[in-house]
Amino acid sequence: MNLVIGATGLLGADVCMKLNKAGHPVKAMVRKDSDPEKVKKLTDEGIDTVVADLKDEASLLAAMDGVKTVISTASSTFSRREGDTIESVDKVGQINAVDAAKKSGVDRFIFISFRDDPSVRYALTEAKRAVEDRLKNSGIGYTIIQASWFMEIWLSAAIGFDFENAKARLYGDGSNPVSYVSFANVGDMVVAAVQNDASHNKVIQFGGREKLAPNDVVKIFEEVTGKQFEVEHVSEADLEEQRSAASDPLQQSFAGLMLQCAHGDPIDMDATIRTYGLSMISVRDYAKAVAS
Repeated sequence: MNLVIGATGLLGADVCMKLNKAGHPVKAMVRKDSDPEKVKKLTDEGIDTVVADLKDEASLLAAMDGVKTVISTASSTFSRREGDTIESVDKVGQINAVDAAKKSGVDRFIFISFRDDPSVRYALTEAKRAVEDRLKNSGIGYTIIQASWFMEIWLSAAIGFDFENAKARLYGDGSNPVSYVSFANVGDMVVAAVQNDASHNKVIQFGGREKLAPNDVVKIFEEVTGKQFEVEHVSEADLEEQRSAASDPLQQSFAGLMLQCAHGDPIDMDATIRTYGLSMISVRDYAKAVAS
C-alpha cells in the first residue's frame, strides 16, 4: 500500500491518480477540513482516503497502518489551514511523518523537496534540508526528489507571469537559465520511483529537459500568443532587501525563493530521463496549453 500525504494538493492529487491508474494500491491522506470537492475527485476514482494531520503523530501512525511506501508532497506555502506554518508543517510535521514511518515499519519514504542553493537560506529551505537529513538517517529506504521550479506556479499570474495580459515580472536580469518543470512530470517521477529500484536511497535533482533563461521563456510565450509582453525586472538587490526585511518566515521564504530563482537553476536531465523512461513537458508545450 502507498500512502500519499498532501493528496488534495496539485501534485499530491496527480500522484494519487497516476498510482491508481498504474495499478498500485494507494491511500490518500486528507484532513478533516480538506476541500470536499477535491476529496470527492479522489473517491470517485476509487481511491481510499484516510483522515490525518502532519501535526498529529497519533493520526499519522493510524494512517500508516499496513503502508509500505509513504509519499509526501505536502507543504504550507500555497495551501494553508489554521495552525499551518513552515515550522509546524514543512519542518516539524514532515519530521513527524518520517518518525511515524519508522515506527510503523514503512519500507520506503519518497519525499518531494526542492532545489538547494547554499548561497540563499531562508525558513523553507532550512525546513526541507532538516527533513532530508532526518530521512537519510532514519534507516528507511528513501527517495528525495529535489524538484525545480514548477511551470504551473512560476509561469503564472500568481507569481507575476501574467500571460493572459502579456505582462511578466522576472526576478533578476532574466539571463540565468532555469530547468522549469511541470508538476505532472514530477508526478511521473514519483510513479517511476515507486516502480524502479534505481531510485532507492537516492537524491534525484529533477527539472525539465530544457535550460531556459526567463527572458527566453518570455520570447516563447510571445511566439505562442502573438503578443508583445511588458516585462518588469526585480533586481537581486531588491529581493535580498525584501528577504532581510521580512517580518515572518513565510514572507522571508517567498523572497528567498524569488532570489534563488533569479540565480538560475540549470539541471542536466538526460541521464534521469533515460533511466526512468520519462516523457517531458516543455515550456512551449505548457505555453500552448494555457494560451488555448
